[in-house]
Amino acid sequence: MRAPALALMLMVMAGLAPAGARAAEGGSPRVAFFVNGALGDKSFFDSAARGLRQAEADLHLATRTIEGGYDPTRWESGLVDLADSGDFPIIVTGTYTMGPLVQKVAPDYPDVTFILFDGVVDYAHCACGNVYSMRFRQNEGGYLAGVLAAGLARAGTIPGAGEMVGLVGAMPIPVINDFAAGYGAGAQDAAPGITVLRQFANSFSDPATGKEIAEAQYGQGAGVIFQVAGATGQGVIEAAEETGRYVIGVDSDQAALYRASSPRRAARILTSVMKNVDAAILRALRLWQQGRLPLGRTESLGLKEGAIGLADNPEAALTVPPTVRAAVAAARQRIIDGTLTVPTAFAGGQP
Repeated sequence: MRAPALALMLMVMAGLAPAGARAAEGGSPRVAFFVNGALGDKSFFDSAARGLRQAEADLHLATRTIEGGYDPTRWESGLVDLADSGDFPIIVTGTYTMGPLVQKVAPDYPDVTFILFDGVVDYAHCACGNVYSMRFRQNEGGYLAGVLAAGLARAGTIPGAGEMVGLVGAMPIPVINDFAAGYGAGAQDAAPGITVLRQFANSFSDPATGKEIAEAQYGQGAGVIFQVAGATGQGVIEAAEETGRYVIGVDSDQAALYRASSPRRAARILTSVMKNVDAAILRALRLWQQGRLPLGRTESLGLKEGAIGLADNPEAALTVPPTVRAAVAAARQRIIDGTLTVPTAFAGGQP
């Protein structure tokens, strides 16, 4: 362990309040949420933060959120500082990029429980019995988005659009590619031969590039674009509003996020493929509290477990014909029943 003075200095530099953390909230168990990025994406990280807030309310846990920024060279030291502080028996962090860092740090802190969402450690090659990993079968949600987008495009109800749908991704990484694998398969099954455009912005935090790509895809004839791009996707949503086309959001119910501030924008969001990170984190913390968290294991969560789903946007729902809604519902049930296997970008056939 580091000297107490140094640990105190590091926590102050990280924006933590060590005395408050130790004495916090009447001795409630303390949970740290390390964000390898920043809040405010109206998507993935914001959903995770909601889960932590819900844990405070429902489970009476004291939580602290630490935004590590977008410089990957700072993430490992930020994680070490939290574990080394001794103030947090539970550390929550997520995304595939944090997997190798958790795998490196966790064995040095066996008394700390690490909850890794949307990522995994290699349990065969690390002493990670204090790590719980959860992955999401986002390809299942992507498939439903593809059925919806292609069905609507083929119905011919979007002015100026052709039989074409688009996808804007942040980066060609496994999780994003998994969304894309499901989306493409769903689109082709719903409308064989339909054109599926796909392009990456190479950033999770560049709305301007997201908007530029979306405008190009809409210009080519795409009626609907599925954005899987974090904060970059905000630019895609803006392009949908300005062009009068449609977008499918990701991770959070993005129409709900815009409904009060920009109802016109919310109306262009057909639905969102919700990766219910908030519910999954709350579930994991509840299991930890009950002593039933399956440490040393990875769980895969999808439609059947309620970890993936489509948001209901009542404004945009008027645009979708009943036949398309029925096709989406039927596909959802087949996936849950196990009669439909959705293609995945992950080796081994499962995220």
